[in-house]
Amino acid sequence: MAIFNHWENAKMDEISHMFALYMINWVAGTKLIFILLLLVILFTADESTKFFAIAVLGVSIASYYWRLHPIIKKLDQKGEITPRGYAKTLGMTIAIFLIMFAVSLLLHLFCKQ
Repeated sequence: MAIFNHWENAKMDEISHMFALYMINWVAGTKLIFILLLLVILFTADESTKFFAIAVLGVSIASYYWRLHPIIKKLDQKGEITPRGYAKTLGMTIAIFLIMFAVSLLLHLFCKQ
């Protein structure tokens, strides 16, 4: 797990700290919504809905590369993330998830026939 070095700075200023905590909890709440929605799809949806849910999930996760990765990469290069090089690790981790989704979609397509 990496940390943004400015997290410690945010703790020194009450308003910045409250804002950072709000954003952390907002992101966590959003992830919880998606996880629970995916569980509902997994247990109640038909096969075509599951297929498209995985495809859309893959596309939404891929948005990391054109929205968040450039920012975290730049912060990492400036030494603002500990440990250094975390942007590359995170990028590779997300790529593995995307590969998993792609393989599962391909298996679904070929095993169904």
